Amino acid sequence: MDKQKELKFIKHMQEVVAIMKEEDIKDNPESEFEEFQCDCCAKIAQEAGSVLYGDKHFCNDCVLYAEIAMGLGKAKNAEEIIKLMEDKRLEELCNYIKNEEARKNN
Repeated sequence: MDKQKELKFIKHMQEVVAIMKEEDIKDNPESEFEEFQCDCCAKIAQEAGSVLYGDKHFCNDCVLYAEIAMGLGKAKNAEEIIKLMEDKRLEELCNYIKNEEARKNN
């Protein structure tokens, strides 16, 4: 796929994933405030716009990364996306631990 087609695909996926989130909120307004820990990036994220890939629960941001990576042939499945995001996930987990320790000490 040439660069122009890739960019067009990425732009389209950004729009699709944003619409998914909006529709989730429209269908279930509570989903905007319900939270979970993303299995891909480890952030605490809102339920709205999230997707289950098998037993892995991805936040809306990671859904975008996953759909782009799979669409461009960079990954085949959720497990490969998680491996690609390993550094980001570990960074997020470390930040969570640091923040928890800071809260306990204050």
